[in-house]
Amino acid sequence: MSKLTTALGFMSGTSLDGIDVALLRTDGEEQVSHGPSATFPYRPDQQAVLHDALTEAKALTSRDARPGILAEAERALTEWHAEAVERFLEANGLTPAEVDVIGFHGQTVIHRPERRLTVQLGLGPTLARRTGIPVVYDMRAADVAAGGQGAPLVPVYHRALAASVGERPVAFVNIGGVANMTWIGRDGELVAFDTGPGNALLNDWCERWTDVPYDVDGCLGARGNSNRNVIEQQLKNNFFATAAPKSLDRNSFDVRFVDGLSPADGAATLTRFTAEAIAAGVRLVPEPPRLYIVCGGGRLNPTLMRDLRECLQAPVIAAEECAMNGDSMEAEAWAYLAVRSLRGLPITFPGTTGVLMPLPGGVVARP
Repeated sequence: MSKLTTALGFMSGTSLDGIDVALLRTDGEEQVSHGPSATFPYRPDQQAVLHDALTEAKALTSRDARPGILAEAERALTEWHAEAVERFLEANGLTPAEVDVIGFHGQTVIHRPERRLTVQLGLGPTLARRTGIPVVYDMRAADVAAGGQGAPLVPVYHRALAASVGERPVAFVNIGGVANMTWIGRDGELVAFDTGPGNALLNDWCERWTDVPYDVDGCLGARGNSNRNVIEQQLKNNFFATAAPKSLDRNSFDVRFVDGLSPADGAATLTRFTAEAIAAGVRLVPEPPRLYIVCGGGRLNPTLMRDLRECLQAPVIAAEECAMNGDSMEAEAWAYLAVRSLRGLPITFPGTTGVLMPLPGGVVARP
C-alpha cells in the first residue's frame, strides 16, 4: 500500500462565486480519504476585480503577460488564497506542518488551446512562501504546450471516485461556469470534454435582471418558456460538431443571443440550452452512460436538473446521492492532482485532452 499524502486543493472556477477548499489524503491513485471542505465566497468587490481581469485577458497573446488589471488581480487572488489557507487550517485545528502539499488551480482568465494559450492567474511561489507549504500550480500548461486541450483535468479523479459506483458506463457531469463530462467505461476507459456553457451565461443574465448573480433555486428559469428557435440556432455552433476531446473558454459563448427575450424566458432558454448541450455530448462517447452523476453549482438548480432528466435517457442524480460532495469535488480533484504531480504520475490523457500520450503536469513551488 502506497503512503498517503495530505493535500489541500483549491478551486476558483469560472462562475466566480468563491474559493472552494478541500482536504484529501491520497496516494494519487485508488486510495482516497476525504477530509473537511469549505467555500469562501467572493465579496462583490473581489468579483469585480475578477470580471475586469476576464475582460482584460481577452486581448492576451502571451501566457506570461499581465497587462493592465491582470497583475494586480493575480497578486490579490494569491493573497485571497493565502488567507483562505489560514482560515481553513484554523477552523479545522490544523497546522501548516500537517499539510504536505497544496494543489492551486488559480483563476482561468483565458483558455484558447487552439492557440496553445491558457492562463490561470495565481502566484504559486508567493502562496508557498505565505503558507509555508509546497504548492503545485499551473497544471494545464504542459498539456496545452504538448498540443492538448488542457481541460478537463478532473477525469482521473472522477475515475478514482467511480470505484464506489456499480454502474458502467457512468458519466460525471460537472456544471460550473462551463459544463464538462467525464465518461468512464466498463474497463476504466476515460473520455472527457467540455459540453458547452454551464452556469456562466445564466449567471450573467441573472446579474443583469435581478439582484443576485445566479438563478436562485432555478426560480427565474422555472417561470419562463425556453425559445426553441434560439436553442436550435446555438446548437449549430461548430463547437458541437467538433470531436472530443475539446474545451471552451468562459467567453466562447455570449449571453447576448437571448437579448430580446423576457428575463424569465431568457433564463429558461439558457437553462435548457445547457441541458441540451450536455445531451448532445452523449453522441461523442462510445456507449451511452447508464448513470449521470452531477456535480458543481448546476446540480443545485432544480430547473436545470429537470431539463437534464428530460434530455438524457438514463438516471440523473446529484453527487450527494452517492455519498460524494458536489461542492468540493473540483477542489478535491486539485488536491489529488497535486499528489499525482509530485509522484510524476500523468494527469492528462489522450481520451481527456487529446494529448498524444499520458502526460504529467504542474509546477512545484517550495517555501
